[in-house]
Amino acid sequence: MSGPGFLEKWQRASRERESLLCVGLDPELERLPEPLRGGGPEALVRFCREIVEATLPYACAYKPNLAFFEALGPQGWSLLSEVLAAIPPEVPVIADAKRGDIGHTARAYARAIFEQLGCDAVTVQPYLGYDGLQPFLAYREKLVFVLCRTSNPGARDFQDLLVQSAEVGEGAPEGAGSQATPLYLVVAERVRRWQEQHGNCGLVAGATYPRELAAIRARCPELPLLVPGVGTQGGELEAAVRAGLDAHGGGILVAVSRAILYADAGHDYAAAAGEAARHLRAAINQARGS
Repeated sequence: MSGPGFLEKWQRASRERESLLCVGLDPELERLPEPLRGGGPEALVRFCREIVEATLPYACAYKPNLAFFEALGPQGWSLLSEVLAAIPPEVPVIADAKRGDIGHTARAYARAIFEQLGCDAVTVQPYLGYDGLQPFLAYREKLVFVLCRTSNPGARDFQDLLVQSAEVGEGAPEGAGSQATPLYLVVAERVRRWQEQHGNCGLVAGATYPRELAAIRARCPELPLLVPGVGTQGGELEAAVRAGLDAHGGGILVAVSRAILYADAGHDYAAAAGEAARHLRAAINQARGS
């Protein structure tokens, strides 16, 4: 019998910790605190474990970025499993994988992330369309966060392009109702319809673009939003939180990585990470008015 799904875990953890904070685990060997430098990959595991322990009272989810473990070669997958084992099972884990491929390859990715790693959610990219995402959506107890309006500067290269998006009813004349719409809003609308079919969709919308984030929330009032970009990427926390909240004062996960992980480079790195997480949780709650 399967255990609780992502949404149940998230809601419970968020309520118990009074938190919308998601801690990103993006460990880099060359940026480990001074006491751990030179310790190799095992030091990376120790670092992540101590970060998890220090931030657990303030975080309602964790988001390991698979790239930083894959970069370690064959050992990386094993090290990632050790890090995941340090996260209590009642706290949801989002695999920041940004996968997206044709159907049979997507099925293999989904099995790896959901069955082998046991993650509760995943980030995916929509460029290949529905058949590239359907294998992930087939895991109904998992949550699939689709990239919509990302936090990086190059997001404008494609995501802001105006495209003709026509929702034409049966019998309407050709071209009726069509209008130029930014691509990211077309993605949001399409994912909203997939949510109606599957019930386990979410969107990634960066904190660095609060106006676009607000437009996404307006189009998708009930979809869960994963909001990266606060901290070192320059996202303004209060504006992002206010733009992304749903009608119930929730519905978002504010993902913060480096501002927590590297809050201190000395012996107090874990305590500093915990303190950074505590301050961020308080700032998020202040922004949401709780």
